[in-house]
Amino acid sequence: MIAYVDGKLAYKDPAQAILDVQGIGYEIRISLATYSKLPAEEEKIKLYTYQHIKEDGQTLYGFLDPNEKALFMLLISVSGIGPGTGIVMVSSMSVGEIRQAIVSEDVRAIQSIKGVGPKTAQRVILELKDKLRKDELLAKAGIDTVPLAKSHNTGRSEALAALVMLGFARAAAEKSLDQIQRKHGNDLTVEELIKFALKSG
Repeated sequence: MIAYVDGKLAYKDPAQAILDVQGIGYEIRISLATYSKLPAEEEKIKLYTYQHIKEDGQTLYGFLDPNEKALFMLLISVSGIGPGTGIVMVSSMSVGEIRQAIVSEDVRAIQSIKGVGPKTAQRVILELKDKLRKDELLAKAGIDTVPLAKSHNTGRSEALAALVMLGFARAAAEKSLDQIQRKHGNDLTVEELIKFALKSG
């Protein structure tokens, strides 16, 4: 298994990054939290990865923060949560927020994430609350305060592309972004647009 990829950031968008390692480009699915902390393209970075192998292909999932990868691995260990749903979960809420929701048994918070129904939310809490309560890292896992990247003109199109990659139908994603921009204005960052869409989806 590929535990991490260390190389030059050749490309990034809110759903994926391509790392150039000695002339080989690794396409890696990323979370929104990782995207918001990525450096400029051409900078050197290290992503902690999980390699998902299926009959019809392989996908690499990558995280800048090893704590985020650890939480992702816990989430996908729960029956009914695959890597696709796992990446949506860590894109919708910060590591600290998800941990807090599980430990405080806040079913509604977990269920507010796109693709997570009431039964799955209850299963997540049931299976992970004890593991997380024992985890001394919980004390350190504050709510994510990293400032979001400033928006620019391509924000909406980047958000749309990311939502389609996360499983939204294009028409539904466009409608959702229209509603969000009407309600919250046009100054939202790509990350904020995607988060609102994931919460309303």
